[in-house]
Amino acid sequence: MSIIFDQEQQALREATRQFFTEQFSSDAIRSQMATSRGFEDKVWLRMATELGLQGLALPEEYGGAGAGFVEQLVVLEEMGRAVVGSPYFSTVALAANALTVSGDAAAQKELLPGIADGSMIATLSFLDASGAVDVDGHAVVATTSPDGFVLDGRGYFVSDGHVADKILVVAATAAGTSLFVVDTQWPGVTAAELDTLDQTRKQAHLTFEQAPAVLVSREGGGSEIVERTLDLARIALAAEQLGGAQRCLDMSVEYATMRSQFGRKIGSFQAVKHRCADMLIAIEAARSAVYHAVQLAADPATADSNELRLAAPMAKALASEAYMYAARQNIQLHGGIGCTWEHDAHLYYRRAHASTAFLGGIEEQRERLATRLGI
Repeated sequence: MSIIFDQEQQALREATRQFFTEQFSSDAIRSQMATSRGFEDKVWLRMATELGLQGLALPEEYGGAGAGFVEQLVVLEEMGRAVVGSPYFSTVALAANALTVSGDAAAQKELLPGIADGSMIATLSFLDASGAVDVDGHAVVATTSPDGFVLDGRGYFVSDGHVADKILVVAATAAGTSLFVVDTQWPGVTAAELDTLDQTRKQAHLTFEQAPAVLVSREGGGSEIVERTLDLARIALAAEQLGGAQRCLDMSVEYATMRSQFGRKIGSFQAVKHRCADMLIAIEAARSAVYHAVQLAADPATADSNELRLAAPMAKALASEAYMYAARQNIQLHGGIGCTWEHDAHLYYRRAHASTAFLGGIEEQRERLATRLGI
């Protein structure tokens, strides 16, 4: 299914591509990923103030632009294309989406303006020690205190958990799985940064010891919020993967038309042509699934539908397959230079592997799809 981008959306793509090209060059990416934070604060603020990216899809009443999921698709594709390293996905696709889905007006009023203007980094803690979605809230337990709630337990593999200002935490209560907000400056919260395969996307383990927390929405309503949030996040991640896969194909074609061997451009060899054609087929198949899911998410009539719940894992599975294949072929078509640290091919290869595992791997998405189909 195709999306016809209007002039404003095309202008958004051009502006974001130019910005990411300038701010996330190969040297800049390598410099940033070598730091603990993984990004430059001034670039993060410019993304919010100059381009309005953090608040792009947030309501105008909270400082956002009031745009939709199609505009978000454009930005995420360009981020994937440039292997952007920043807490954008954790803040926007995870935390902001969870707040929006929760319907908690008080939490939205308190947190979304800070996300929109770039002054706040937020994330979502929703995994257990095995890396699976903690639907029952076993990893963290919330108990009542004179001032509200306190959390005890651990949050695992939390995206940008060590740099976040606010953390939305899935925790178990007497009423069932619930969602809470924790300020990282409050007592009882510690973070340990992890070594990651994709060094452009940081993670941390979090420890909560009698950490004060504020309930989001109703007690016991966390599972519904997280399930819908993760479906939207899977579509967002699939859009990012699509951009990365397309860039791998572009790099391969560019190199094939430039590199000569045996007195001919390697792009003239049938085997190289076939590989590039196979990459294109995989990417276009993924694009159809991703764009279909985005259209469902963008339409209020289908944003919380069964159709979207089927489209989300399908988009994530196909985008993961396409990105993995394109990233692998990109290295092989570049030959020896593609295997070096100095070449950018490995940045996409690492991102492809990490993104495939993030929010559930290919087989997990297929199993989720089959379950939702009633198979």
